[in-house]
Amino acid sequence: MRRAQIKRETSETRILLKLVLDGHGRYRVSTGIRFLDHMLESFARHGGFDLELHASGDLDVDQHHTVEDVGIALGEAFDQALGSKRGILRAGYFVMPMDETLGLAAVDFGGRVAAVVQTRVHAARVGDLQSELVPDFFEGFARGSRSNVHLRVLYGRSSHHKIESLFKAFARALRAACWQDPRMRRMLPSTKGLL
Repeated sequence: MRRAQIKRETSETRILLKLVLDGHGRYRVSTGIRFLDHMLESFARHGGFDLELHASGDLDVDQHHTVEDVGIALGEAFDQALGSKRGILRAGYFVMPMDETLGLAAVDFGGRVAAVVQTRVHAARVGDLQSELVPDFFEGFARGSRSNVHLRVLYGRSSHHKIESLFKAFARALRAACWQDPRMRRMLPSTKGLL
């Protein structure tokens, strides 16, 4: 089973995260930011990942450290769980409709870090989450997992739906990128011979 456990402690946050890639969409999530919890719960369910995550941070200062560090830790967990990356598809994408909103995600575990996130959210907060921090979460994931992450809301009205469509599309894109092709199980998905 492809799994990982990450313990990340800084002067600003403390995170314990357990991930099973080939799971059943089970989750136990607590970050101190309820809307972020909801997004990560949707992420686990739609990706078919088992996720246990407990994060505590300096929320009295700002949400930034917690949101970004959770993204980094989740990315590190994917990097650890994927191991050598032999046999995986490596890249995946998904277009997620959510009522009036359409979100798109594409991911590549190619070893290079890049993140482009366009939420089209103009509200300062969605639930209790500072919406400007959504790109920071995904940028942290890209750094932690050494991946390319591209997310874009194509259109929509509800800020809630815009963010949630991205998390769900991201989960399903990751699910595809992590899938192991039995025909390629010994091969590294790169002509360079290195990821």
